[in-house]
Amino acid sequence: MSLPHPDKDDFVPVPPRRPLGFYAEQSLLGALLVDPQQLKNISRIGPESFADRHHAALFAAISTLPLPDPAEHAKNTKWLDQVLATGHEQARGLTASYLHNLIQPCLWPAHAPAYARMVEAEHARRRLQTAAERLVQTAHDASLPQPVPTVLAEADALAAVVDDIAIHFPPRAGMLPRTAAPPPAITPDRTEAVEEEQLLLATATAHPADIDSVRWLLPEDFTLPLHAGLWQCLTALARRREPVDPVTILWEVQQRGLRDEGSEPGEVLRLLAEPVGSLEHWGERTLQRSLLATAHHTGRRIEAYAGDPANTPFQLVVGARRSLADIGAVRTRWQHATATVPRQRPRPAPTTRAGPPTTTAARTARAARAPR
Repeated sequence: MSLPHPDKDDFVPVPPRRPLGFYAEQSLLGALLVDPQQLKNISRIGPESFADRHHAALFAAISTLPLPDPAEHAKNTKWLDQVLATGHEQARGLTASYLHNLIQPCLWPAHAPAYARMVEAEHARRRLQTAAERLVQTAHDASLPQPVPTVLAEADALAAVVDDIAIHFPPRAGMLPRTAAPPPAITPDRTEAVEEEQLLLATATAHPADIDSVRWLLPEDFTLPLHAGLWQCLTALARRREPVDPVTILWEVQQRGLRDEGSEPGEVLRLLAEPVGSLEHWGERTLQRSLLATAHHTGRRIEAYAGDPANTPFQLVVGARRSLADIGAVRTRWQHATATVPRQRPRPAPTTRAGPPTTTAARTARAARAPR
């Protein structure tokens, strides 16, 4: 079986430096054009699995048309003509020349299932990268009136993509991505964040009894190391029920070796002596910024993982889940801060041995044993 020799003007040029996934798509399509019966050995991919729209149109045509009789297919190009005509309806650039270029180098049509697995893996990578990009963009969208719910919804969507990939590429122990963490992004204007953190610290200094109401706020939520250190010392003094004022806080900072060399004691004393507003309000504002920053960093890290072709889908699942755990930790504290009821997201069935059953009696017994 062979196609008519193409005219030299009837050719779709292939740009150089294509990614390996492009050639996997070509190899799969070439194998199916040579031996359409191989389609019976392929599952879990569809036209959407192909990055190239011409390839997607070809696969859709191959999948839709009835498979030809092998003996007839070896004698003529009738089925190939039908594939070309059907694919051309979706991708006008498809030509007989391109089908000829797919078929000519195909020496191993029986390898079609292996090529399909490669196409599936690359599709998983692109899905993960797209979802991570959306998370990063949403975390930076200053036009959102309520950014946290929107960002958390995108994080859930990203987690759902990871779970779906894990169904076909179950994670393996010790299969962490080898990709280094991305460098810090360009720091935006933090003037507002710095000012609000200063107001939070001053208000907490003036009303240390209110600190217990913002136990969900942690030093790592602050923008500046100086502010993180001040909050750590302020909360430590309040926990020990020792006197809290600007001087005692600064003394605690010095004793802990947390003093910022770029700040003068007098400036810090003035900073802590100007309370305004509600501690819970400033605490929620600080925690919101921390959550958005965590979502941004998580999205960029997963983007980097997915953008590295050396990472297998197994590694992408493990790395993405570990990264998303950072958002989960901040999300829990945000729910405590805002008294929101957590929305349970369906998870796939566990692949590992389940833990001991949890019953009402067991929970009551554990609560009774818990230290007060």
